[in-house]
Amino acid sequence: MSAPLDILPVRTGGAAENMATDFLLLQRYPRASAPRFRHYGWHRPAFTFGYSQKFSFVQTQLPKGEHLDVCRRATGGGVVDHRDDWTYALVIPRGHPLEELRATQSYREVHEALAAALRAQGVPATTKQEREPGIEEAAPMGVCFQRAEIFDVLNEKTGEKIAGAAQKRNKHGLLFQGSIWRPATGTPIDWERLNDDFVVGLGAALGVPAEATPWPEFADGEVEGLIEQYSSPEWMEHR
Repeated sequence: MSAPLDILPVRTGGAAENMATDFLLLQRYPRASAPRFRHYGWHRPAFTFGYSQKFSFVQTQLPKGEHLDVCRRATGGGVVDHRDDWTYALVIPRGHPLEELRATQSYREVHEALAAALRAQGVPATTKQEREPGIEEAAPMGVCFQRAEIFDVLNEKTGEKIAGAAQKRNKHGLLFQGSIWRPATGTPIDWERLNDDFVVGLGAALGVPAEATPWPEFADGEVEGLIEQYSSPEWMEHR
């Protein structure tokens, strides 16, 4: 029988801590065969940006005059504003049928589950089914919530982008880092219910039940060492 989808406890951290933790959940999870999910918060106003983005560009997209916690992600994608979002990470282990799909198709499966959880609370959420070059090119390149890509979650009524995600694939599996922009939902949300509905939908997409699980034990100093790396100027500015 396949391992269940492990639902980890909610934690709040700084930008480097959150990004380091997500990466370790891909690299070092004790139950390597188990898909794993976590929702988390932010200690301070935060922005993250994609692994391949130039730091000089990112700096032009940050609001002026604010003290922000900024970190490069291990995943791709654009600049993400976390000041009013709902953030999650999902790891699908190597060899799982959903991990073996093309990137756009696994992205679609995750966002269909998320859109269904939003619709359960009256949000007119849908996934973007077609590329529209004229519209996509009108927004600044590399800014997540100013530009909707194929299979992002949209507000069908307003056309606003509600949710996007970034991915990293390696020999251990596939890491999704996803974000819901709360103001784009257009309606009050019970976020605990959304979390519960979303993980049930993810479990259905993965073909396994979702089960709460304790936080994993990493090696002594492993988390701290990676946080230090993700906080370093070399990591932040290496592009």
